[in-house]
Amino acid sequence: MIGAVAVANSPVFTQSPRVSGIFCKSTCSSPVSLGRHGQSSPPTPSDLRSSSSPSSSASPLTPLAICLQRQVKDGLACTSSPLSATTSLSASPALLKRKRPPRINIPIAPLSFSAVETPAAGDRLNEVEFEGEGYSVYCKRGKRGTMEDRYSANVNLQGDSKQAFFGIFDGHGGAEAAEFAAKNLDRNIINEVTRRGEQEVEEAVKDGYLTTDTKFMKENVRGGACCVTALIRQGELIVSNAGDCRAVMSRGGVAEALTVDHRPSRKDERDRIETNGGYVDCYHGVWRLQGSLAVSRGIGDRHLKQWVVAEPETKILSITSDCEFLILASDGLWDKVGTQEAVNIIRPLCTNVSHLEPLSACKRLTDLSITRGSTDDISIMVIRLAQFLP
Repeated sequence: MIGAVAVANSPVFTQSPRVSGIFCKSTCSSPVSLGRHGQSSPPTPSDLRSSSSPSSSASPLTPLAICLQRQVKDGLACTSSPLSATTSLSASPALLKRKRPPRINIPIAPLSFSAVETPAAGDRLNEVEFEGEGYSVYCKRGKRGTMEDRYSANVNLQGDSKQAFFGIFDGHGGAEAAEFAAKNLDRNIINEVTRRGEQEVEEAVKDGYLTTDTKFMKENVRGGACCVTALIRQGELIVSNAGDCRAVMSRGGVAEALTVDHRPSRKDERDRIETNGGYVDCYHGVWRLQGSLAVSRGIGDRHLKQWVVAEPETKILSITSDCEFLILASDGLWDKVGTQEAVNIIRPLCTNVSHLEPLSACKRLTDLSITRGSTDDISIMVIRLAQFLP
């Protein structure tokens, strides 16, 4: 029988952890190291001398064993006959003994996604619906990612049931700008209206938008938001927008657009951008500012602030008996549904019926837009104007 010789630096007998056969085939000459567990070092010559020294009951070393011991001491590898191998094995049993390695605990990941970081609570919602005093709102997340739309509704302003503020905010590059505008724009506008008086309402709304934009820029947060708002006070409807969110009113069943989208394709917007050193180009049928953004006004957009202004356009009109309802919505609706078409769908559910269903009307419009291929977030608010007649 052919034996193996226990010599220094031998991969067969070097002290090392015991490794399961699943990591190493039986023909391997050395075990596999798992991390820092299993790290080992070859025995020193002093270790070899102490481990190979005979006990009181051991027989004297033979000349061949003495020769082998000298070769081990000098760090030389050698091969020998079966006799020398047998002698060495019996003379140095401590050299062949392996220490049991410490238990290695390998963590097993659960088959779930609980460890994945989730977005903020508002971002991961698929839809939001709410019916308030004189208004209904429905928001549905698109297929592009997280929900970036937000809305604002503040009725009974200053204790007056005939005063209210409503808004739809369509975020891009994140929901931070839309969230900020939804929380702050109404307060900033009301403060300016109170300070300036009734004769300067349009300028007050403008300053409210600009103040909100300035404060958001100080947050040092990316992204931006398009806005459309409606302030109702003293029998007047004050509608403002910055971006491509839109306001449409039904007057006796006829759609009346109260806003115009701010897009780089508009001649006056393009002229303003180019005058300030920017450029507008068309890519895949979409006009974009600096080859990036498809709107030219809004809150935020720090990297394009030289050309993306927050100044709104405002229209003021008196609320009369033929003013039935107002629609505020993001471009997720208007890109697929026409203004008159939207009025035609809402009107049978909101006028001249015993049971009003404005929320169902919002959902129908949303479903129609989706069936026509919309992948954007869709937010729709219907405001029943008869509620605010003086």
